[in-house]
Amino acid sequence: MTAGEERTLFAHAPGLTSADAAARLAAGGRNIVPATEEIAGWRRLVAQFTHFFAVLLWVAAGLAAVGNMPQLALAIVVVVLVNGVFAFAQERSASQAAARLRSMLPRRARVLRDGEICDIDAADLVVGDVVLLDAGDRISADLRIDASNGLAIDASMLTGESVPMWVGRGDDVAAGTFVVEGEATALVTATGVRTRLAGIVGLTQSSTRRTSPLALELNRVVRVVAAVAVSVGVGFFAIGWLVGIGARDGFLFAVGVTVALVPEGLLPTVTLSLARGAQRMAEHNALVRHLESVETLGSTTFICTDKTGTLTRNEMTVVAAWTPQGSAEIRGAGYEPAGTVTCAPDVLPAVRALARAGARASTGRIVPDGDGWRPQGDPMEAALDAFARRAGVDIDTDRRVHPESGRLPFDPRRRRMSIVVGDELLVKGAPEQMLGRCDGEADVATAARAAEELASRGLRVIAVARRHWSADDLPNSDDEQNLGLVGLLGLEDPPRSSAAAAVRACRDAGIRLAMVTGDHPATALGIARDVGLSTPGAPVLLGQDLPDDDEALGALIDHDGVVISRVSPEDKLRIARALQQRGHVVAMTGDGVNDGPALQTADIGVAMGRSGTDVAREAADLVLLDDDFATIAAAVSEGRSTYANIGRFLTYHLTDNVAELTPFVVWALSGARFPLALGVLQILCLDIGTDLLPALALGAEPPAPDVFRRNPTRRHLVDRPLLTRVFGVLGPTEAAVEMAAFAVALLASGWRPGDSTTGVVVRAASGAAFAAVVFGQMATAFACRSSRRPPWRLGWSTNKLLVGAVAVELSLLACFLFVGPVARALGQARPALVPSLCALLAVPAVLTADAVHKRRRRARRRR
Repeated sequence: MTAGEERTLFAHAPGLTSADAAARLAAGGRNIVPATEEIAGWRRLVAQFTHFFAVLLWVAAGLAAVGNMPQLALAIVVVVLVNGVFAFAQERSASQAAARLRSMLPRRARVLRDGEICDIDAADLVVGDVVLLDAGDRISADLRIDASNGLAIDASMLTGESVPMWVGRGDDVAAGTFVVEGEATALVTATGVRTRLAGIVGLTQSSTRRTSPLALELNRVVRVVAAVAVSVGVGFFAIGWLVGIGARDGFLFAVGVTVALVPEGLLPTVTLSLARGAQRMAEHNALVRHLESVETLGSTTFICTDKTGTLTRNEMTVVAAWTPQGSAEIRGAGYEPAGTVTCAPDVLPAVRALARAGARASTGRIVPDGDGWRPQGDPMEAALDAFARRAGVDIDTDRRVHPESGRLPFDPRRRRMSIVVGDELLVKGAPEQMLGRCDGEADVATAARAAEELASRGLRVIAVARRHWSADDLPNSDDEQNLGLVGLLGLEDPPRSSAAAAVRACRDAGIRLAMVTGDHPATALGIARDVGLSTPGAPVLLGQDLPDDDEALGALIDHDGVVISRVSPEDKLRIARALQQRGHVVAMTGDGVNDGPALQTADIGVAMGRSGTDVAREAADLVLLDDDFATIAAAVSEGRSTYANIGRFLTYHLTDNVAELTPFVVWALSGARFPLALGVLQILCLDIGTDLLPALALGAEPPAPDVFRRNPTRRHLVDRPLLTRVFGVLGPTEAAVEMAAFAVALLASGWRPGDSTTGVVVRAASGAAFAAVVFGQMATAFACRSSRRPPWRLGWSTNKLLVGAVAVELSLLACFLFVGPVARALGQARPALVPSLCALLAVPAVLTADAVHKRRRRARRRR
């Protein structure tokens, strides 16, 4: 447009004066979104060293130092520091949603000031400014349209609607959206903190991330372990005092036992297990932004997914056509012009006429893009252009020979648009707005039934009509009468080929699914049915009809297969909170600015990597690099596997604790008359030396084949089955072999109960007990790979890290027993042949006890 034409578009309001604008800017402030207060990096780092378990380890290190065990104190400090730095590095990309929202505002805007057109910094816009908009402009503030010519706004980032929105005089548009087509003049109604965009920033800032299920469970485990460790330490101090041990020696003894019970390897094992899960998720195109999200996704009980781009390919395509002469089915990939039209031969001319009229009644089209084609303008209109080419219409020649000579743009109130081409007025729009304007009652009634059938398939239905027109006149809305119906078009956004299988997998895993979208309910329901998400009896709801009470909202939507359409950002936020209040672990997908608050509030926010905004990605815990719902299913499987691996480590560690504590229990019960099989330093050596690597290897155990067919993990990490296995099967077996090896060594040396013992005899017997615990650790590590199947059913080498860890453990055992200075420092010596063979029996004993226990569990399940 020329300057004169632009002025004519808004002739009655020439804009503010510079003085008035300056005064309003001083009073109202700049048009910017306020920054979020970021937590300082040093505070985030300190937090990694001051949470409950870290504090517990600091106390343990202090007690070790007081107990004259500096090596242990140093080892614990190193564990805390390494784990804290590692976790900080993983979490350093903190949420920057508000900053991304600010960057969406453009730097320049065209306004009318002092009656002249000028470019200003968008931050200097004030209420009352007259803004001139053109195709491609980013809208800088909340505006009210005063005059427009074919104005189409892409508001998908705020509304969730997947197609452009046509707006006219009196309509409001929001900051952060942009002009797809047409031009307009508009009045600024709100700037800066008073815009809708700033309101979403406020929601994002006020939304706090809930503590993850894993963090809650680990806190519970740590508190239980801490209580047990302290209680046992106090108990042994009392026993030592009763049997005549001095207060100082008794205190040091109790400190050693307490520190030995603290699972120093818990933090690094959990962290590395989560990191390994994150790595495997990345291989499935899922990028983890917060490590705990790996397990949280595995605990998910309810997934709220968007439609466009997640379950669908985000490609509008004409798939069905109806004409008074007959119907046709259309096939084609994306926006490619090649495709097939299936219909009766005598119907093909009518279908081509419909295709030509639909394409000419549009301004969008497809254009070459490298090896493929992409939409230019409205994706729906580009799909009509692709359909015309698939039907064999030479649409490019038609446009050259019969150029457009007049246009009545689409109006959201009229829900139709008209274009003059040659001597025809071509009209397209919603069937309910078009059919009543067409001649021929029989054709109209038949078309109405056809439109209902197409809509029931979840297709977006467009009616196309025409009438004779004089090229000298421009149309108005009163001229859209006495039309001849050309036909109906059914468009779909095709579901992804992997979506249906992924939906079935999630449902088989016991996860409830809901579609939460800004699209039309019929379109949403059609896609939900196509991919199997919708279930019989599940409600189909509109965002505007959702109850205000969160409890009522939760009861209404807590159904598998529910479809909720036309939702606002506030709706998605309330949906997440309502489901959480009902005990669900909620995963919420999203890609737009509007999704930021809900993504941050949900237990696991899942953002789109390709089509999503930076705002959504920064607010999310997980980013899908391929925007595919199937990737969520794969990530859930990895999350469940990670949770199971943490349970494997705990089983392994607690089993070893039973074996490590048994010598102290026997010594205490005998009133110190039975020698102590293991000393504190030996136990610490077992915990930090031989115990850690197999535990880390268990954290990398590959997912079990049936992990995704189990119900969502909602049990405690330390539950009855785990405790039964630890204290009723594996632990007692390992402890029994340990004490047997110790007793055999003593008896072989001639010792009898009640006799005094020499240092050499006890050290050799202690070496046999130490070896039995290490061999038991090896067998327990393989047994812990599964809670259902024995290790030979899994394959001994399918976890190569565990094989390597056991090899290192054997090497360490040889060092601890056969290197003289090391053995003497630990208070042990190389055992004789018979006690050594007895210690080696720990391997078959543990594996046999484990296999018998698992067989009995399977038998109970069958019964």
